[in-house]
Amino acid sequence: MFQLSDHFDGERFINPTLEDQVRPGLRDVFGMISEGRPSWPDKVANTATPRLDHDLGVNGMAVTFVNHATFLIQLPGLTILTDPVWSDRVSPVSWFGPKRVRAPGIDFDALPEVDVVLISHNHYDHLDLPTLRKLNARFSPQFYVPLGNRTLLHEAGIMAVTELDWWQDVVAASGVRIVLTPAQHSSGRGLRDRDRSLWGSYYITRGSRSLFFGGDSGYSSQFTEIRETLGAPEVALLGMGAYEPRWFMKPLHMNPAEALMAHRDLRAGYSIGMHFGTFQLASEEFQEPVEDLARALAEDPAHAERFVTMREGDVRLFPRERADVGE
Repeated sequence: MFQLSDHFDGERFINPTLEDQVRPGLRDVFGMISEGRPSWPDKVANTATPRLDHDLGVNGMAVTFVNHATFLIQLPGLTILTDPVWSDRVSPVSWFGPKRVRAPGIDFDALPEVDVVLISHNHYDHLDLPTLRKLNARFSPQFYVPLGNRTLLHEAGIMAVTELDWWQDVVAASGVRIVLTPAQHSSGRGLRDRDRSLWGSYYITRGSRSLFFGGDSGYSSQFTEIRETLGAPEVALLGMGAYEPRWFMKPLHMNPAEALMAHRDLRAGYSIGMHFGTFQLASEEFQEPVEDLARALAEDPAHAERFVTMREGDVRLFPRERADVGE
């Protein structure tokens, strides 16, 4: 059993930022579907060619967008994957459920050596057991998960798993510090395990480099708290998809305008939008997140070059001197 805290009530994990806890169930899903959902394309071709052999020097950083919430983060001496998903569907079974419309931006067989895997929570579009098994068999990386998720990986034959609570940190190889930070979300892979495991985000530092991976989160005061506790990150990876209808998704997922607010709260030097355009998980149009972000940035042009999206397979290189953080 886990220790009582502001985010664990002795039975389930909770969101301290919400007065009324959100535990989405089948009624919510069917309610969303009954309102109608737009038609997405069956397949969209990737247009970027990934380049993975970077000269990072002693303090560089390369961030490659794979798909959805999966990023390859390369630091000198350590390579990290966030919420890796290479499966065609994100559901309990391989023949039904949300199906990808874009291939991953990096072929699995083309991955460089992976040292660390970060899992934000146990929803199927973030904790993809078939992919985790393949990563474990090929690279034997160290897996980091929020409280309550280690057993799931152990049952899948993955033993190098470290559980973390919010604000708990570890130091990996090459002096990389990894902190599990708060998020406003939920967990569950079936009908009986709602919020029995924790969810979170991650703050990664090495020397003057810093990166925040937001996982899944609704907008809350936690972004300001993270910046006040750990500092403004050089790079923030922020969800901006699966946000409609708002009556269902608002506590769980940010829309692009809220993601821009989180970017400002964090005072991130550079933010990259994610969690859109791969799996149809909610009710927005395929292009709606990018269009909504453009509208939000048009009202805040000072951040137009600091909040971007990337094509699957695109890479951003961060130089040896730290980029300016936002004000």
